[in-house]
Amino acid sequence: MKNIVYVFFIICYSFPVLSQEKVFFFQTDWGFNGSIEEFIKKAKDSGYDGIETWAPSEDDKKLKLKSLLKKFDLKVIFLCGTNPSDSYKSSIENYKNSLNEALKQKPLAINSHTGSDFYTFEQNLAFIEIANKLSEIHNIPIYHETHRARFSYSLPETIKYLQKNKDWKLTLDISHWMVVHESILTNRKKLIESVLSRSHHIHARVGFEEGPQVNDPKAPEWKGVVDRHLELWEAIIKTNLENGKIVTITTEFGPPNYMPTEPHTQLPMSDQWESNLYMMKLIKDRINNSGLYDK
Repeated sequence: MKNIVYVFFIICYSFPVLSQEKVFFFQTDWGFNGSIEEFIKKAKDSGYDGIETWAPSEDDKKLKLKSLLKKFDLKVIFLCGTNPSDSYKSSIENYKNSLNEALKQKPLAINSHTGSDFYTFEQNLAFIEIANKLSEIHNIPIYHETHRARFSYSLPETIKYLQKNKDWKLTLDISHWMVVHESILTNRKKLIESVLSRSHHIHARVGFEEGPQVNDPKAPEWKGVVDRHLELWEAIIKTNLENGKIVTITTEFGPPNYMPTEPHTQLPMSDQWESNLYMMKLIKDRINNSGLYDK
């Protein structure tokens, strides 16, 4: 009888735990006003598995970050990006160098702001190919974020690049596209599916038809767009876990002025940190209630 109860316990409870071991949550330091140690401690205390931050370039900051990550047992995803205000030649050289420096610090992955919407198709492709080669050399994934002002500023443009090269991977920040297309993209199922299958990292921020960030994801008037984001994120999680891959998610509600503010006072309409914690809880609940891991 004890064995039967034990087996029942394993069947009922082991799969959700297993899913959490393969889905890792990261907190952005975007808008955090304290020290790096205060940020990392707060992220740890809040239940995050890691942080997402721009890769440090100075040696003392590299050592400080490495020490703190070890102390608090957290992972790191680095941000790197193209500077489109430079000349193309300078921009691509600096991009290559910044990726190299970031990869030497051995992050779990890199989230890349790649290219520019003002570059040609071939110019943007050169950035992607550089990232692919460096990712292969260092055996660290580089994810290209769907982002306004980058090569991936829109759904149809991104698909052109996906069709050209089958190897590179995406960070899906769908909030950008909802603004660009003034749509939550419910009528673009086939196009969206081709993007979801190439997405391995998620930026969990909720956008809507007229802006990249709702003022408060807890507010009932945003339930429809929150649910739409959860639906898309769940599809990415499901695909990756079924293929034996981990999924990384950065909760990325931003500070003012990305966060809508009250007129005159400029006070934020909700708390950034609390909004990000709320998103992490929503996604964890969605994972554990989905039934994907009970099979």
